[in-house]
Amino acid sequence: MFKLLDNLVTKAELERLNTLLSTAAFESGVVTAGPAARSVKDNLQATSTQPCVDEARSVMREALLRSEEFREYAYPLRFVPPLFSRYEPGMRYGEHTDNAVMGNVRTDLALTLFLSPPDSYEGGELVVDVDQDARMIKLAAGCAVVYEASSLHRVEPVRRGRREAGITWVQSLVRDPAQREILAGLSATLRLLGGTATNSRAALTVAKTRANLLRMWAEV
Repeated sequence: MFKLLDNLVTKAELERLNTLLSTAAFESGVVTAGPAARSVKDNLQATSTQPCVDEARSVMREALLRSEEFREYAYPLRFVPPLFSRYEPGMRYGEHTDNAVMGNVRTDLALTLFLSPPDSYEGGELVVDVDQDARMIKLAAGCAVVYEASSLHRVEPVRRGRREAGITWVQSLVRDPAQREILAGLSATLRLLGGTATNSRAALTVAKTRANLLRMWAEV
């Protein structure tokens, strides 16, 4: 189960993110890798204690909170402060699963925001294991993918150019992925029905069902 988010950030936000990261210092990504991932992680990461990184985090977080599509899929409760990664030729991140808890956040979902145009680098695809089927993901700059942090995933070696991305993790109000999928399906149905603004009995019933299920499943 994963979700593609087209144009999560605006063109102006994308340009701002890339400008901020162009001034940032980067260090080995191993410093934030868990014990199991250290041996397979080979990338660079923007050093977190920089004002430009703090601003980039704010830009990304505001875009996430603005996105109705993201909110209706993830039901976010808490976020891990975003990291910004860079892959240069030969760098990769081998198959791994993310840490279950980061700080005070249970990592239910992971999100990758692509910052580099896909034709500016070769390789570097994000590969996510979905129902034992490897899905290869390489999106336009400004687009993002949300996937289960518990899944096996990797970043293929970059062969040419430079791949940059923003990554964060989300603790959801709804812990169970199957329950989140049901809620996402109801939200999609509601959009097809035109939303509650139509005041139709069908739309109101779907909205009521979604709200009642969220009351049952939400952990606050």
